Amino acid sequence: MSWFSKKQVGTNRKINWVILDKENQLDTILSESEDLPIAIFKHSTRCSISSMAKSRLEREWELDEEEIKIYYLDLITYRSVSSAVESKYGLEHQSPQLLLIKNGKVTYHTSHSGISAADLKSNL
Repeated sequence: MSWFSKKQVGTNRKINWVILDKENQLDTILSESEDLPIAIFKHSTRCSISSMAKSRLEREWELDEEEIKIYYLDLITYRSVSSAVESKYGLEHQSPQLLLIKNGKVTYHTSHSGISAADLKSNL
């Protein structure tokens, strides 16, 4: 079996990103987090470390939509939304950054090389 065949047959799933591009979505996230864990991935499209973290997260992803909902925030394009996330949850801005929100509170967050689907899953 070639490398390409193994890659196609692998268990990794595509992430169903929900685009976070409006500040009022943070109220929706707060409400949704009462029923389902919510993740926010803050990504800088200008940063190679952020691109590597996003790629790693996508390669490792094995979570179902019934387990978690994940939002994608392009913080270069939507800087005001990124600032609102920082303000709402009292976290210092990082890029890249991954937040896990349950019952309206950030229960786990990490950045840079600490971003991993396995660690996210272990904190569900």
